[in-house]
Amino acid sequence: MRNGARVLLAGVAVALSVPALNVPALAAAADKPVPYFASIAAGKARMRSGPGRTYPASWLYQRADLPVKIVAVFEKGRWYKVEDPDGTQGWILGALISQTRTALVTGGVAELRDAPQIGGRVTWRAAPGVVGRVSKCALGWCYFDVKGRGGFVETRSLWGVAGDERL
Repeated sequence: MRNGARVLLAGVAVALSVPALNVPALAAAADKPVPYFASIAAGKARMRSGPGRTYPASWLYQRADLPVKIVAVFEKGRWYKVEDPDGTQGWILGALISQTRTALVTGGVAELRDAPQIGGRVTWRAAPGVVGRVSKCALGWCYFDVKGRGGFVETRSLWGVAGDERL
């Protein structure tokens, strides 16, 4: 009887030590047709060679909000196969993925404008590699916000949003 109680207590301790997963949110995201864009939610996230903690880690991301492309879903959102901006693919635990839309500036310096048009006044500039949140995407432009400073950017200057996407 004492061993049974110890096993039960050990099981409870293990269950409490595992990060809580938002099961409804994972299930809803898992139903989206792939591919689609999301972002890394945690400050540290391991990319693995397969969908499980027993697979070796191939990369450690240390940049929350980095955009990723979801290319496959395993176990209803428990694991996501992602592609990063450099084209590297691997598996990340679902709890470390956010549905928050972000993008990364690619190519040259991106001009953030006050209107979604070439004639709009440039309000900010963002260097290649800068990550920001995207919204209001239409007709090849997205509103790009970097820590409260934002403007409209052409989608061709961003990785993390499709050119014809509407948000």
